[in-house]
Amino acid sequence: MSLSEFQIIKKFFTSCFSAAVPAKLGIGDDCALIDVPPEMHVAVSTDTLVEGVHFLENSDPYLLGHKALAVNLSDLAAMGAKPAWVSMALTIPKVDEKWLSAFSDGFFQLAQKYKIQLIGGDTTRGPLAISLTVMGLLPSGKGLKRSGAKIGDGVYVTGKMGSAGLGLKKAVANSVNPSDVDLMRYLQPEPCVDAGLNLLGKATSCIDVSDGLAADLSHILKASKVGAILEHASLPMSLSVKENIEMRGDWQWPYSSGDDYQLCFTMPETLESCFNTSAWDEIENPIRIGRVVAEPGLVLQYNGEQVVYSSGGYEHFK
Repeated sequence: MSLSEFQIIKKFFTSCFSAAVPAKLGIGDDCALIDVPPEMHVAVSTDTLVEGVHFLENSDPYLLGHKALAVNLSDLAAMGAKPAWVSMALTIPKVDEKWLSAFSDGFFQLAQKYKIQLIGGDTTRGPLAISLTVMGLLPSGKGLKRSGAKIGDGVYVTGKMGSAGLGLKKAVANSVNPSDVDLMRYLQPEPCVDAGLNLLGKATSCIDVSDGLAADLSHILKASKVGAILEHASLPMSLSVKENIEMRGDWQWPYSSGDDYQLCFTMPETLESCFNTSAWDEIENPIRIGRVVAEPGLVLQYNGEQVVYSSGGYEHFK
């Protein structure tokens, strides 16, 4: 006999670890209740992942559970918020206990890392889709917005660009090699939560790179009413991405490749010494890839020439 909705929740979606900030009332009532500590804001973000759009059919459920939470946490990281709570709306075509067990294992392993509490949600029957709403805390008046970039700021990224895009190509080709770094950066991205927390009070603007570096950085530039010049030679890329660029003959490809879930931010270059503090000991140091300028638009400097970037990143409904 198939499990009921409430049996699914009880068996697969009840966490067994202590939350960093426990909700006043969690799963089991019509609503969750949360207490917000004094002098704190709640940052809220929602993302939906749909099979065939955001992930491939027959994706590994463990990796999918991880990724569903990771891409949402990436938004909190871009705001500099500390993760606290999450709610989930899960649509599944049938009750497959093996699939649900693996999915929840992947989800809760990442949730436990950041001590996030699942406080509610919904389950229903239909084509596979996962919607999460994540909530995090940050000091009142703080927050890394898109609109604060200043002329003269450096432009930085927290990690290598293009790896996840190359990983997607490998996944489409049915590669299942768990030691393939590019493949796993697509299937199992790690949100830059600690980097976002470290950047509070230092970065002037920030965004997570989900739709492509150029497209996401352009959101910052438009919101801040500035432009940027990027040095292609400074862009961090894996050897495999560099080889792929050479094979394709398209050096601009890493700027439009999505799913990297690194942070792109602006900051006064005089603050770069903060990367040498103990706060960055366990995470990769950001790389400066360019600077903010007054002239609107995005310019890429390549082999001594300046190229105005005009291609976009990933957009739904286009």
